[in-house]
Amino acid sequence: MDFEDHLGFAQQLDQRDPLAHMRDEFHIPTIKGTDQAEIYLCGNSLGLQPKRTASYLQDELHKWQTLGVKGHFDCEYPWMPYHEFLTAESAKLVGAKPAEVVCMNSLTANLHFLMVSFYQPTAKRHKIMIEDHAFPSDHYAVESQIKFHGHDPAASLVLLKPRAGEETLRLDDILAAIDEHADELALIMLPGVQYYTGQVFDMQAIADAAQHHHITVGFDLAHAAGNIPMQLHDWGVDFAAWCTYKYLNSGPGSVAGCFVHEKHHDNPDLPRFAGWWGHDKATRFKMENHFVPIQSAEGWQLSNPPILSLAAIRASLDTFKQAGGIDALRDKSKQLTAYMRFLLQQRLPEQVQIITPDDPLSGCQLSLTITTEQHSGQAIFAAIEAAGVTGDWREPNVIRVAPVPLYNRFTDCHRFVEILEAAL
Repeated sequence: MDFEDHLGFAQQLDQRDPLAHMRDEFHIPTIKGTDQAEIYLCGNSLGLQPKRTASYLQDELHKWQTLGVKGHFDCEYPWMPYHEFLTAESAKLVGAKPAEVVCMNSLTANLHFLMVSFYQPTAKRHKIMIEDHAFPSDHYAVESQIKFHGHDPAASLVLLKPRAGEETLRLDDILAAIDEHADELALIMLPGVQYYTGQVFDMQAIADAAQHHHITVGFDLAHAAGNIPMQLHDWGVDFAAWCTYKYLNSGPGSVAGCFVHEKHHDNPDLPRFAGWWGHDKATRFKMENHFVPIQSAEGWQLSNPPILSLAAIRASLDTFKQAGGIDALRDKSKQLTAYMRFLLQQRLPEQVQIITPDDPLSGCQLSLTITTEQHSGQAIFAAIEAAGVTGDWREPNVIRVAPVPLYNRFTDCHRFVEILEAAL
């Protein structure tokens, strides 16, 4: 599409947007002291609240109030199998079979529990490959797993770094590093979307390379789930985990998601940290002390999950379903980010650098660095925030903005660039 740099064009795009009505399904924060809606571009950090969330939560509070413990059983959406009500739509978002997906724990906790099963170092194969600029929690988790198994991260951690003068990793360099370290790698764990740059990784190519060398591969999908389409089952990914409070709009600290490929479900030799919610459902309440794992991703569960958080996730998943699913949202996302990129390059080509690669190596997020000598990036960020834009700042020098297709408009993109231009 050929874009134009004026407000009327953005308004025309909004009028033609088949998903424009979805904005009405969300609560949009207002600028402090006014009734004017913020330009909310922070869904990559915390998604907005769907309007249906409150009623879904209230339903569960009412059950607890009126039924007590009986809320586990004979009612609509009983608590005992409540996590199962999230399975089908969660599986669609990541391209999995329903049996391969479960909502449980938090993101880093899930990565730890999955590495218990899928990081099994030997004297020869003991290394884990991650990116040098991984999200800190991932780096901490991987280093601690290496130490737990008696190895030294200095010898057992393979860090992928961009080429000198570049911000993002090239696929060829990732694949070359896999080939180079193949005989020593026990695990490859990379993001689906890089949190700092917004780069989308070619998960299929990475999984293919890992499988060629018989290396286990897992992905942190914190910034990918609800953002880009995926096909985890078809790609043969061994495991993955994601949070649900970013693009999945289920509330701060909400329960996370987890994927385990079906090829691992009936492997009796696979180690795991076990808990009673992962035990065979038919015999769980016999209270016997012999663990029989459920032969699905549910077998990695530990405890019964918090129902109020699951209710918020169900509200979000129903909102995604109303929108037509991830493919429809991805179509709009491409247009939104392309339009924002066009405006930035049209108006501020010398002052703003976009370090996020172009489509198809980007999702909703654009990461911007300020190159003017007159103002620091943080000063500019403070100025646009004061003018009603909510994005976020990541050290050392990036402003992250994410036009989310569920609730952002093309006019949001246009107004944001105007505000940024004024601040500069």
